[in-house]
Amino acid sequence: MHSMFGESLARSWWVLMLYGVISVLFGLSALVWPGTTVIALTWAFGIMALAEGITSILALFNRDVRISKALLFVYAVASIIFGLLGIFHPAVVASVLLVFLGAWLVVAGIYRILLAIRIRKHIKGEWMIALSGVLAIVLGVLFVGYPAAGLLTLAIWIGAAALIYGILQIVASLQLRKLSHLAV
Repeated sequence: MHSMFGESLARSWWVLMLYGVISVLFGLSALVWPGTTVIALTWAFGIMALAEGITSILALFNRDVRISKALLFVYAVASIIFGLLGIFHPAVVASVLLVFLGAWLVVAGIYRILLAIRIRKHIKGEWMIALSGVLAIVLGVLFVGYPAAGLLTLAIWIGAAALIYGILQIVASLQLRKLSHLAV
């Protein structure tokens, strides 16, 4: 290690290890219990939205706020309502959000197909853009038609990503740990 920053980073290898282990545990739990994971994530988003809403309500009483008080009030109320719904009805909120995601995917798919048709004379491989549009439409229709299956699928993908992220964090922490032994 040539710098104090590098030495400090190497000595804190255990922080990356902790992040990695937590991420691996989360990833494994999401893969084993995807339904519970969806509920837990929606509940966590509900808590964050509720906290944001309460903070925004408190900001209404601050004279230094540079945003419209009416807009801040609307945002605060919407955050509080979403937060409470997420906490007390997480499955419903998750399903509704997935239906919105599905609708957006259908619109995005149609857009991509139309874009591919419009630019087909200007680029090669426009069929890939059209294919991505078709796949987006199929996924969107599946999400709207089968929200429970879509939620479980998303939880599994999130779990797989968290698992990979955690493994990478653990590997990085072990590399930093080696550097900390070299610095001594």
